[in-house]
Amino acid sequence: MAAVPEVEVVVAHQERATLRVGDVFLKIDADSGRTDVEVEAMAMAPVPTPEILWRKPPVLALAALPGTALGRLGEPSTASPAAWAAAGAAVRKLHDAPLPPWPGRSREELTSQLDAECAWLVGNGVLPTDLVTRNRQVAEAALRPWTPVFTHGDLQITHVFVEGDEIIGVIDWSEACQGDAHFDLATLTLGHEERLDDVLAGYRADVDLGVIRAWWSLRSLLVIRWLVEHGFDPFAPGCEVDVLRSRM
Repeated sequence: MAAVPEVEVVVAHQERATLRVGDVFLKIDADSGRTDVEVEAMAMAPVPTPEILWRKPPVLALAALPGTALGRLGEPSTASPAAWAAAGAAVRKLHDAPLPPWPGRSREELTSQLDAECAWLVGNGVLPTDLVTRNRQVAEAALRPWTPVFTHGDLQITHVFVEGDEIIGVIDWSEACQGDAHFDLATLTLGHEERLDDVLAGYRADVDLGVIRAWWSLRSLLVIRWLVEHGFDPFAPGCEVDVLRSRM
């Protein structure tokens, strides 16, 4: 009898779940709007994306990508400098593409969310006041006017797949929007500051390093509550809390 593929739970929480069965990923999302964005963004993106096999809400079926993820937060990346540079080149290609039709968060929305998250982190004793205050100050540099580009919106290194020195595909496009180019670059290098030069070598455009560092602080402050409430550990070595501590 032929072996039957096992069902692997890739990620699961109250908002969505992703399962893998053989070479097929099944993304289950109660919010069809997020799936609409993902499907349209993949169609628009000028970089490799997974093949859509079928869609029947609330499920989106995608073909598995070959290769391996560029790395994982909290772990050393074994990808070559050339692979990181290729990731930078892919991000630049995305940022040069025509804008998607939907806007991202405004500076005002980000500022309000940041203030609320900082108050929660301090008020609930999750992080020391001085750590939050210092990173809130650093984050301020990201809250300036920017020219919107086509951003992935959640460009974690686990979402970028490489084979050798080449980018094979980029996954998880549900947060794609018009946004700040520095945000994608910061998300890609979060916790891997040593790889920033490689990424920028491939990106080949002027960037403000202070703004990228500001986004490292801003993104970390914004996501810690969500991570804690959904069963993830931002206190793990090399993860979000360590990113904040590195700014002290």
